[in-house]
Amino acid sequence: MKNRFLYALWGALFILCALLGFIPEPAGALRVLLTALSILFFLPPALLIWKARREKNRAALSLVRSLSIASLSLSAGLIIANFLTVFRSQLLGDILHGILVVVSSPMICGGHWAMSLFFWACLLIASLK
Repeated sequence: MKNRFLYALWGALFILCALLGFIPEPAGALRVLLTALSILFFLPPALLIWKARREKNRAALSLVRSLSIASLSLSAGLIIANFLTVFRSQLLGDILHGILVVVSSPMICGGHWAMSLFFWACLLIASLK
């Protein structure tokens, strides 16, 4: 598989997870499907890291590392901001949640916040070694 295809697949999965993250309270088979999709989201970057290590491609490792750091940082910041706005207007909370859904798309789509953060951290560590 070429890197260009993996990047395109990763981008498409990001957009799909972001769109499906706006589904309120999924249940049953849809919840299982969304969880599987959020796990599948991390397959292309894992393959990119594997290929980059084999080919000694520092640029690909650096890109995955930067995206992992950005996602973890923005997700943590937006979660904290969401908690801090608990006594503010509902509109502000909805706007922050909407931004969180888009920025942290596999986290919200899958419904298991810790799992997504864990996978991002795994990508970060794998791209560092």
